Parts: sequence; C-alpha cells; structure tokens
Amino acid sequence: MALEGLEYCNRLFHLEKDMSELSAQEKYDQRLEKSKPLADAFYDWLNSLQVLPKSGFGKAVHYAREQRPYLMNLYLDGRLEFSNNRAERSMKPFVISRKNWLFCYSKNGAQASSIVYSIIETAKENGLNPMGYLTYLLGQLPNIEFEANPNLLDDLMPWSKKLPDSCLPVTRQKQE
Repeated sequence: MALEGLEYCNRLFHLEKDMSELSAQEKYDQRLEKSKPLADAFYDWLNSLQVLPKSGFGKAVHYAREQRPYLMNLYLDGRLEFSNNRAERSMKPFVISRKNWLFCYSKNGAQASSIVYSIIETAKENGLNPMGYLTYLLGQLPNIEFEANPNLLDDLMPWSKKLPDSCLPVTRQKQE
C-alpha cells in the first residue's frame, strides 16, 4: 500500500519538474489540468484506506490527510512552489555553522562570525560573488561617514545597482 502512495507522490513531483520552466500563469493552467486531478486521486485513495492509527503507516496517512488544505493552496497560484526543498536547502548552512559557533572563544567573536556569515549568505541569495562582495564591503565601510549621509548604506546593499563588477559572478559582470 505504501508503494502506491509513493507512486502518486513521485508522479506529482515529476509533473512539477516538467513545469519548472513555465511562466506562473502557464504553471497554474498546467497544474489545474494535470496535477490537481492526480492530487485529488491521491486523496481519494488515502481516504479509502483502513489503517491502524498508531502504526507508522497510519500516522503517515493521518498526516497526509491533515496536510490536504495546505497542498491544495498550490492550485491557487502558479508562483507557489510545490515543495519547500529550496527553503530547507537555504537553511542548511546556518544549521551546519551553528556547530562551528560553539568554538568561538568570546561573545564578541561569536557575534563577528555571525555577522560575516550573514553577509556571505545574503550575498549568495542575491546572486553575488560572496568573496568579492565581502572584500568590497570591508574596503568601503571604514571610509564612510554614515552620520553625514545615512543613505550611503543603500549603495552597499546586495541589491544595489552601484556595486562594482567584482561583486558580481563572472557570468553576470557588466559588459564594457
């Protein structure tokens, strides 16, 4: 029985993979046409099962049934992601570094490490070259008088159009 449920899930993931390059509207239309009937069939199958509620399979069936309203939100907007894998992958570096921070020798050292780490991860999320961006920030920050012009900080943000080419990945550097 569990294999049948796994097959439904695999087919849903496969359909979603096939739609990965579509626009939000096209994805919305394709989901309604192809994916939603399959999700409905999956839940019809789940509801037809008679399982022991305290068994491992019974707990999985109960969980899946409880998640139906949240999964069905997927069919309201083509911009929504089918899985939270991308969000979980983005958290992985923080979880791994949490163990490294245990070896900081002082509160100030731990705070400095977390600031640098946050800058690097923010640079990655914004499609920047983390080393180039960090080098640029460390070169600029000591020379800026923020009290005189607090708006200068905006020019250093990872989404600023004023960042030099050294902050951009090689594939996105501005053409001369």
